[in-house]
Amino acid sequence: MSSLPPLPAKLKALQHYLKTAIEHDKRDPVVAYYCRLYAMQKGMEIDRQSPECRTFLVTLMDYMEQMKTSTEDEAITNEVVGQAHVEDYALKVFLFADNEDRAGRFNKNVVKSFYSSGMLFDVLSVFGEPSEDIEKNKKYAKWKAAYIHRCLKNGETPVPGPLNEEEDEQEGGAFGGAPVTSSTSQPGPSSYSKPDPAPGYPPPQQPSYPPPQQPGPPPQQPGSSNPSYGNLNLPSPAGSQYPPGAHAPPSTPQQPQQPAGGADSWMPPANTGVQLTADQYQKALKFCKYASSALQYEDSPTAIDNLTKALKLLSTGKES
Repeated sequence: MSSLPPLPAKLKALQHYLKTAIEHDKRDPVVAYYCRLYAMQKGMEIDRQSPECRTFLVTLMDYMEQMKTSTEDEAITNEVVGQAHVEDYALKVFLFADNEDRAGRFNKNVVKSFYSSGMLFDVLSVFGEPSEDIEKNKKYAKWKAAYIHRCLKNGETPVPGPLNEEEDEQEGGAFGGAPVTSSTSQPGPSSYSKPDPAPGYPPPQQPSYPPPQQPGPPPQQPGSSNPSYGNLNLPSPAGSQYPPGAHAPPSTPQQPQQPAGGADSWMPPANTGVQLTADQYQKALKFCKYASSALQYEDSPTAIDNLTKALKLLSTGKES
C-alpha cells in the first residue's frame, strides 16, 4: 500500500492517533484501521478544504480502502464486530494501567497505557455515541495519564487510584488534559469482567483494594452533531473542558429497566407489513450493536433489553 504524505500542520491533533495506528499495524491491524478511520473523520472536521489537508485526507482514505478490500478480517469489514473488538482491546489496556496504578507501580509504561486507552475510547466514537461507562473511563484514563506524568516529572509519588479532589491540584497540559475540580471522593473504575491482557501489554496483577463506591449522578452529556462526508458519520468535536467529576471512572453499570411485564412477556407479531423509514432501520441496528457489545461482557439483561427494543421497532415501527 502507498505511504502517506507528511501530516499537515493544521492536522497536528491527529498525530497521536496515527502514531498509535502505526504501532498496531502488525500487533493488531483492526485497531490500526479504526485509529486511522477516526483520524480521517476528525481531520475532515478540522480542515478538508485546504489543498494540503485535502490531499492528505484523500490519500489516507485510499490507504484505508486498500486495506479494507485486501483483508478478510470480519472486524474490519463488519462494524458491529469491529466495535466489539476495539472496545474489548481498549478495556484491556485500561484495566492493565488501572491495576498497575492501584498496586503502586508507577512508570512511563503505566502513563502510556492510560493515555493509549483514553485515545482508543475516543476511537469508539466512529461507531456512534459511546456509552456512559466508556465516556467516564475515557476521562479518567486521560486524567490519570496527565496526573502520573506530572508527578513523575516533578519527582513526586502519585496517589494510587482515584483521589479525593479536595486534596488534588487542578490537572492540565501534559497530555491535553483539561482542569478538573470536584469535592467528592471518586469511585473505582468500571467493573467489567476482566478479559485477557491486550497483545504487547504485560498481564495485569490483581491488586488489593476495596470495592468501588456508588458514583453520584453522571455528568450531563453535551448534545452531538454529526456531520457527514460521503457515507461516513463524523463524530462531534471533543469538548475542551471536562465537567466536574468527569475523571471519575464508573462503578458497576446499573441493570437497564426491563420492558413492562419482562422481556419474555412480549412477543413480536407476525409480519405486519409495517413500512419503516431509513432512520428507524438505523435505530434498530444501533440496538443490535448495543446488544452485541453487552454479550462481550456476558451482560444478558442488557443484551435482551436491546434486542427486544430492536424487534419491537422492526415489528411495529414504534420504540418501546
